[in-house]
Amino acid sequence: MVSALASVLRRLAALALALVLCFGLVSAAEAKRSKAKTISPEDMAVIRRQAEGFMESKSRLPELATLVNEKDWVFTRNLLHGPMQSLGREMSYINQRLLPADRPQADKLATELKTALAELDEAARLQDGARLSKEYIKVASGFGAYAEVIPSAALN
Repeated sequence: MVSALASVLRRLAALALALVLCFGLVSAAEAKRSKAKTISPEDMAVIRRQAEGFMESKSRLPELATLVNEKDWVFTRNLLHGPMQSLGREMSYINQRLLPADRPQADKLATELKTALAELDEAARLQDGARLSKEYIKVASGFGAYAEVIPSAALN
């Protein structure tokens, strides 16, 4: 009888310990999650610095549009491989510093923009005017879409 009671008490103690540990872990995770709802000042400084480069590349879109319209194959590629070359790296640094919930969408948009730039470059290399125009539209819309994931505080 005593050993049965001791066995029940041990099970009850183990269950109580498991519940305490579960609630402790949940509250620690909850505290961590609530803490990560804002971007730290250090991360925002990195985002701001990289967003400057992104916006500088974005500001070159009218120049790129002119080159595409004129079917200037060489200078289209020069612009992509010169002033816009660091765009992928800038988006990568921005994405790493965004809130975890925002990263998947930012990664997806960055990949789409990089793909569109590569396709534009390939169209210029092949001197395919119709494809060049089509890919430019994807590039321009990609810049607009990605700019939306950059926190507004980083763009001021």
